[in-house]
Amino acid sequence: MLFTAGQRIVFIGDSITDCDRRGAAAPYGDGYVDLVRSFVTARQPELGLTWVNRGVGGDTVRDLAARWEVDAIGTAPDWLSVMIGINDIWHAFGSHPDRAVPIDEYAKTLRDLLRTAVDRTGCRLIVAEPYIIEPDRGEPQRAETDRYCVVVREIAAEFDAVAIRTQDAFDEVLRSTAARDWAEDRIHPNRPGHAVIAEAYFSALKGVPTIGA
Repeated sequence: MLFTAGQRIVFIGDSITDCDRRGAAAPYGDGYVDLVRSFVTARQPELGLTWVNRGVGGDTVRDLAARWEVDAIGTAPDWLSVMIGINDIWHAFGSHPDRAVPIDEYAKTLRDLLRTAVDRTGCRLIVAEPYIIEPDRGEPQRAETDRYCVVVREIAAEFDAVAIRTQDAFDEVLRSTAARDWAEDRIHPNRPGHAVIAEAYFSALKGVPTIGA
């Protein structure tokens, strides 16, 4: 595992990260963040890690930019995990197309936010791709999601970030299951769906050496 003793790991994103972390499931939410926290803690309790969830349901990358100073920079992360983009995409297919974030704006904003975080805090980055739990790659929202995933993958490489292949993880389980096994709406996972995301994190994290290793 790449984390070292005493580090602070901050997660930021939309409802997939939020998962009622400001309500009944405070402070970590009841989704993938809590699963990652729980299993890392169980495997390496001696590290004494601090975990912070700053997901907010409904956020696009624009919303993230508006609260970046407080919820990203202000939390002083050693590791900053960012999953954003689902709302940026699906608004183009829903009733609020004005809230959709075009891919060029999305890429520039995300890149600028990550650069600010690294420059201001010295943190290392974990960057998760957006996804849709849809096996048909020709379906319009799925096709658009794939375009955004390519952008996120490129940005993660630019920052030498740990890249979480979230869409790939769902594509793998969809080889033998239906989308409704993981989410009623193709977006908001049930508990097993969040476990798919958590497993994608574990798969990526275990392959990255600790600093100085």
